[in-house]
Amino acid sequence: MTKANKVLFITQEITPYVAETEMAKVGRELPRAIQERGREIRTFMPKWGTINERRNQLHEVIRLSGMNLIIDDTDHPLIIKVASIQSARMQVYFIDNDDYFQNRLMTVDENGKEYEDNDSRAIFYARGVLEIVKKLRWTPDIIHCHGWMTALAPLYIKKAYKDEPSFRNAKVVFSVYEEDFKEQFPADFKEKLMLKGIGQEDLTTLNGPVDYTMLSKLAVDYSDGVIQNSAVVKEEIMEYARSSNKPVLDYQPEIYFDACNEFYDKVWENE
Repeated sequence: MTKANKVLFITQEITPYVAETEMAKVGRELPRAIQERGREIRTFMPKWGTINERRNQLHEVIRLSGMNLIIDDTDHPLIIKVASIQSARMQVYFIDNDDYFQNRLMTVDENGKEYEDNDSRAIFYARGVLEIVKKLRWTPDIIHCHGWMTALAPLYIKKAYKDEPSFRNAKVVFSVYEEDFKEQFPADFKEKLMLKGIGQEDLTTLNGPVDYTMLSKLAVDYSDGVIQNSAVVKEEIMEYARSSNKPVLDYQPEIYFDACNEFYDKVWENE
């Protein structure tokens, strides 16, 4: 079978746009490494309010902006910005919105408290990325999701967007990190994330108050492969992934880029 040549990265953090965490470093270095190994890439992240647009030379892509996404019966304009990391020879697309990202920090506020609408922000981000990939008329073979803010993308790809030409044949990989969230999502989260093509029977994993572990398990349900990206993660999530009989890549501190590159083909060829 033809190898997977196009890889879409849906990422929560990328340095230098945010502080250099483990996830942010992977967000920058993995796409670069995969591109150097001969694959075509696209990379997305949220336009967190901490990102200095002038210093990082972000500019709005008018032809991609202008769509509204309805979440919890409210219209939210989708704004797309783009910038380049010259040293890595990669372009980054940013999902922005005045309500969810402008003038706000990342997942916690100035006092370290998690934003109460992080669930809605995750919904907006996942749907925003997929809508823009459709507009780009780009057809990724592998979609690699990094961080809990991306955990809804596998569900949307496999259910709500399954008949879209851009995603019909795509395989999804979800990376599990040590970074998590502490507060449970609001009680109406399941209703908010509903979209045409998604039924209550598709959300049986969400069988109680939605916390980080449950959200990650939902991502595993609709992924084709799972990667342990941190040395220490919630083992319950990895055990759940292994029990699914899907390909799992254990933590790879030394040969991570090559291991990921090979894992994409393993997932692509797995039936």
